[in-house]
Amino acid sequence: MEEDMRLSVFAEKKDKQLIYFPEKCIGCGTCVQACPKGNLAVGAVGAITRGLLDADFLEMKDSEACLVCGICAKVCPTGALEMKQEGKILTDASYLFRAMKPTSVNESCVHCGLCEDICPQGCIEVTREISADGKLQLVGKTNIDTECCIHCGWCAAVCPVNAISVEKPFEGRWTRDEDVCQTCHTCVEVCPANAIFNKKAKPGERVEKLTHRPDACIYCGACAVACPVDAIDVRKTAVLPEMEKKGVLEKKLLEVPVPEALLRTCLETDENACLGCGNCVIVCPVNALSDCELAAGHLNNMDEKALLGVKNGRISVIDQERCGADGACAMICPVDAIRLVKKEVE
Repeated sequence: MEEDMRLSVFAEKKDKQLIYFPEKCIGCGTCVQACPKGNLAVGAVGAITRGLLDADFLEMKDSEACLVCGICAKVCPTGALEMKQEGKILTDASYLFRAMKPTSVNESCVHCGLCEDICPQGCIEVTREISADGKLQLVGKTNIDTECCIHCGWCAAVCPVNAISVEKPFEGRWTRDEDVCQTCHTCVEVCPANAIFNKKAKPGERVEKLTHRPDACIYCGACAVACPVDAIDVRKTAVLPEMEKKGVLEKKLLEVPVPEALLRTCLETDENACLGCGNCVIVCPVNALSDCELAAGHLNNMDEKALLGVKNGRISVIDQERCGADGACAMICPVDAIRLVKKEVE
């Protein structure tokens, strides 16, 4: 699998290399939390997930400043960061991704395919056919790609015969401020484990804006990193696999807030294309947080918006630094008059 993946050499020192696999990265920022030099940057997770920005979740600020100590690779829950020494990948039990027991399926499997249908990462493949020995049963194989598995537990939860075993990377705590949340759905789309969703309300029923599935959550923190209004807080409370030198990593990760998402984008507008409809002004979660009437479609007080406004019938960026890089404005614009473009991280 890795042979088909893109990779970046983040840093090199003597006989060691720090390698980044963007396809494995989920934008959680766990590595950013652990880096002793503060040399890793994560941001624009929402825009990248939505396909609005051609970039990787993670980047190195200064490769020369990197110690190539490997702590970032040790805490990565998906194996998106790896250490090589003399050209060989270091895979001992001090690396979380390698210390976790691989998701496995035993002989009780009936190859029903529920795990394949539910896997949020599409890393399970089930082949099946009707038994040719006269018995009323399916035969086949259930293959789990352990390199892309994020250990969310969906497969084990739906398995009707308890044939699948999963070990999660973290225990944790997930909270959300209902008053701050603007229901922009960035977290829903970013979550690699499908652990956040919108409940369907019955007529006249009031439901919470977002609902969390604790049993699916791996407490990676990607949702909190991506939230444009900082409505979500995720804390890791335990590292679950048995690891070498686990205590050192726990000091860096447990009860620590997710890293601040760096503004790796800027908003670019095309005044000639803009229709002045104001859809982007209304849908912007940062705007909606500052003016509760906006979400209802009111475009009054044009000059008082937090991030986006309409002036003389054209879109106007008021405060670039307040952008949460969720991309809602670009998604709703009917004429591509506003977009997110990548900028250099300082």
